[in-house]
Amino acid sequence: KHVADIVTEFATLPPVWCHPGDINQVLVNLVVNAAHAVGDPVHRTPQRGTITLRTRLDGAFAVIEVEDSGGGVPPEVADRIFEPFFTTKEVGRGTGQGLALCYTLVHDRHGGTVTFSSVADQGTTFVVRLPVGGPP
Repeated sequence: KHVADIVTEFATLPPVWCHPGDINQVLVNLVVNAAHAVGDPVHRTPQRGTITLRTRLDGAFAVIEVEDSGGGVPPEVADRIFEPFFTTKEVGRGTGQGLALCYTLVHDRHGGTVTFSSVADQGTTFVVRLPVGGPP
């Protein structure tokens, strides 16, 4: 609440088969990471970043996007961000478990996908895709 404004763009979605606690944990992890990403560039400035949460339907998938206006994911670590215990945060700020847990919950437990796109100094968008009818 101190570093970013939240923007919501929610589409009407059909019911989605899921474990609500799991998806809640995924969203909390993605929003906390977005807040950290936004907080670093605006720290000690009067500026605020933006975190946008959006939903949409894409065929048989409910899509949830978490977009931030932070510094972006450095290309040299992009292939590792879903690895357990990998973090770019300083000691005491992150454990390297958040994105790994997101991947496991979405992919393994729900049969969905979690991906991201990032542009240096412009931000990152994480995209969670959940099959509307449940895992195959």
